[in-house]
Amino acid sequence: MSGLPAIDRQHDRTRTIPLGVSRSVTVLAIKVGGSLFSDKSVENSLDMSAIADYARIVAGLFRENRGRLVFITGGGAPGHGALRGNDGGDPFGCIPLTKALADVRWVWTEALRREGVRALPLQLGAMALLEDDGSFSVRSDVLTRVLDSGALPVLSGDSVLGTDGRLHGLSSDRVPEFLVGTTEAGLRVVSLTDVPGILLDGPDGKDVLSHVDPAFPERAYSALWAKSPWDSTGALRTKLDALLACASAGAECFIMRGSARNTDYDHLFSPFRDWPEDVSYTRIWSPAAAT
Repeated sequence: MSGLPAIDRQHDRTRTIPLGVSRSVTVLAIKVGGSLFSDKSVENSLDMSAIADYARIVAGLFRENRGRLVFITGGGAPGHGALRGNDGGDPFGCIPLTKALADVRWVWTEALRREGVRALPLQLGAMALLEDDGSFSVRSDVLTRVLDSGALPVLSGDSVLGTDGRLHGLSSDRVPEFLVGTTEAGLRVVSLTDVPGILLDGPDGKDVLSHVDPAFPERAYSALWAKSPWDSTGALRTKLDALLACASAGAECFIMRGSARNTDYDHLFSPFRDWPEDVSYTRIWSPAAAT
């Protein structure tokens, strides 16, 4: 994937903020990557225990921040399996992804509702159109009304119709791009995955790249490694592409290791300067683009 995908933004106001200054968080989008609740090498695998554990964490954040939280689920084995072997000659060949990810969203919705969360799964393909330049044209009123109602939107990747008349299978990693066009300034995106951030010393390393300025992403790209054969999307590269695009538009983005046990995520709504010192992350943020 070359370059950064464009974003169809509804608001284009910019101001310069020094790197150390923290902003208030208007909306937090938290994504739980498929690797944390699914084995992509096993067809349709879902770890229901892990989903229940993460649902409890998300429920705790939701209760304290109604109307300010968006949940994004990775596709896991069902999503990646639906795209493998896709017939590129069929303009609607990725339609199985629609059902696969609807099923995953529903599993999460049920888990969240068991925790007392008023959760509502939303279909990205019903709210967005993919433009020729890779940007989204979005129906922002749907997500806004769900947040205003005090409910928790449950989002994922999806099959999205393009202006070329074809369906395009979009990774859940790209959902934050959609959110940039539907939320006001103050969007924070936290992508929980199976690594503590972008590792400079390889897949099993410990040297985490702490900050990426989207104007200078070369070091981050050079640290990426080959994706798993079971991954049908761009793996960490797709995630980085999307978060760089979001940060260029003013969002504050993080890649962090997810853990469902003995982990406190209350700081995710706090100003960045107040985060615990022992938290590991890659922060993707542009002081010049913040709005």
